[in-house]
Amino acid sequence: MDRLERRLLSRLARASQDYGLIEPGDRIMVAVSGGKDSYVMLHLLQEVQRRVAFDVELIAVHLDQHQPGFDSGVVEAFLAARDVPYRIVREDTYSVVVEETRPGKAYCSLCSRLRRGILYTTAVDLGCTKIALGHHRDDSIETLMLNLFYSGQLKAMPPRLTSDDGRNVVIRPLIGCAEADIAALATQLGFPVQPCTVCSRQPDLKRARVKALLDELHAENDKVRGNVFAALSNVKPSHLLDPQLRELAGVEALTGAEEALLEVEGVGAGCA
Repeated sequence: MDRLERRLLSRLARASQDYGLIEPGDRIMVAVSGGKDSYVMLHLLQEVQRRVAFDVELIAVHLDQHQPGFDSGVVEAFLAARDVPYRIVREDTYSVVVEETRPGKAYCSLCSRLRRGILYTTAVDLGCTKIALGHHRDDSIETLMLNLFYSGQLKAMPPRLTSDDGRNVVIRPLIGCAEADIAALATQLGFPVQPCTVCSRQPDLKRARVKALLDELHAENDKVRGNVFAALSNVKPSHLLDPQLRELAGVEALTGAEEALLEVEGVGAGCA
């Protein structure tokens, strides 16, 4: 195992320790899309499975969404060659997404909701305790920026999340891993990467614009991405405006004078 692989494995292990991602007796459904992230995630989880001192089961699941130009047979061949149980689920969500999405709107939101619902149901059918998704550090910070710019919310992708109905626990083992490192390892190990053919047909998505902005800032300062990600674990409730968050943190309510000061300092929503 070379330095790159050790670094990614170390960050996965740290995330698991910090957020309880991999626990004794887990039966983890590993969602394998055919992209670089999910291939590397499966590879690293198998390494973890071999090394931990407790029993953990993995079952890989690939959802064939009938996307044009996407060869699910490549993914199935990859899974068949690895020492892991797997299942291929075939559902034509692509036709639904194309039919239901208004012209000019992104496919991603509806596509992800349909995919998530199918994966949740599959995990229950398989008796899995958790669903592992391949989202990484860069996905999380891009989601933070999207919510900040376009939804007026401070939220990103959590490393562990229980579904609204309580039936499923979603984990993101790669949450601390940089996308560049994941891509490098996928290339190094020769994984048969197949990018999403739906997203690539919509080049003007907001996520792509946010990614380009981060690329530009990162080119000027190579600590930008790391700093944005670190901020997710370095929250100062006393310097935010959410009353519930401030109350939970034991921070006194803002006075009128303090609110005015925040406006002057550029924190308030009214500042241009």
